[in-house]
Amino acid sequence: MKRLAAVALAVVLALCAAFAHAQATRPVHVTLGVVTLADDPRHAPRRMEKAYPGHPTGTALAGVALAVDEAQVELDTRGLALQVKAFELADAAALPKLLAELKAARVQHVVADLPVPELRALVQAAPAALGGAIVFNTGQDDDGLRAEHCAAALLHTTPSAAMRADALAQYLAARNWRKALLLNGPTPADAAQTRAFERAAKRYGVQIVERKPFKLSGDPRERDLANTRLLTGERSHEVVAVMDADGEFARTVPYATQWPRPVLGAAGLTAQAWHPHWERNGGPQLTRRFARAQQRPMDAHDWAAWAAAKAVAAVLVHDPKAGVAQQLQALRKGVVTIDGFKGQRLSFRAWDGQLRQPLFLAHGDGVVGLAPLDGVLHPREVLDTLGVDEAESACKAR
Repeated sequence: MKRLAAVALAVVLALCAAFAHAQATRPVHVTLGVVTLADDPRHAPRRMEKAYPGHPTGTALAGVALAVDEAQVELDTRGLALQVKAFELADAAALPKLLAELKAARVQHVVADLPVPELRALVQAAPAALGGAIVFNTGQDDDGLRAEHCAAALLHTTPSAAMRADALAQYLAARNWRKALLLNGPTPADAAQTRAFERAAKRYGVQIVERKPFKLSGDPRERDLANTRLLTGERSHEVVAVMDADGEFARTVPYATQWPRPVLGAAGLTAQAWHPHWERNGGPQLTRRFARAQQRPMDAHDWAAWAAAKAVAAVLVHDPKAGVAQQLQALRKGVVTIDGFKGQRLSFRAWDGQLRQPLFLAHGDGVVGLAPLDGVLHPREVLDTLGVDEAESACKAR
């Protein structure tokens, strides 16, 4: 009887040990939320089919899913399971309902592909509502989100308007194309792009010799405002810079100017976070993986969503036991970096949450350069020549 009791006890102890081991090795589940706006006009099928440079051709979910799949092995080795869940914001009034859904799903890492007003509202409410949060902006280049409307919990993987303008101005300076005709549209978004380009032009010694407004209108009295040959009739400029956030007018400008002039900005030569024709640093492999999964080329918005999910995976692997506040600090201080397939490790700026990154100077058929360009210098980090540097930053929520 004693022998049987000893055997039974040994079996019980073995089962307890096995159960404890199973509990200890059970993966820790983390949910990454992808938030989009219902009926977002940027994602209307007809809009995305036009594929204007710099505009989305799909939703953020595609890039996020690819990044999580790529990070699976590293996550597994650290006992982590990162799952992706999509959330849709019906409208601005539905934000409390969205926050309740995020909280119920235990989401503290949010990839937000939202218009600026909805994004600002989400960032202001999410940290308190979710017990801490990191929100990644993957769709808005608005400089105000990195300045007066910045937030400690908000990180940006999409480049700012200032970064893209600096990249273009660097290229003009390198080619010694110093005289620009600026065509600017009538919308507030066009005005924001114009301000960014004016700042970059002054920074890199590009002279704006003339400014002309354009407007697409059905009013016969305004027909001349969309006549490209009339708008570009003066000969004093060497390049034409088009500031068109919508993209509809800009696509008509290349090869339609009165004089043979390069076009840049919203069409012609553009500055992008990603281009499917990038042929170095593993770029073709990333592009092919995305194309196989989505049956379309990877665009800049896809890359920004992919980079956000890569950052989440990287900070989780760095320290699986860290809380979300510690993870945010590790990202903002550059302790955790990501490989963006651009030739170097990429880190977030402490002062405004922007991801430092090279930008592709490209047209529809290929990449002609990578900014920062050779010869551009900075006392600490040359990537900080793109966009607002620390001394210039108006962001107070660091």
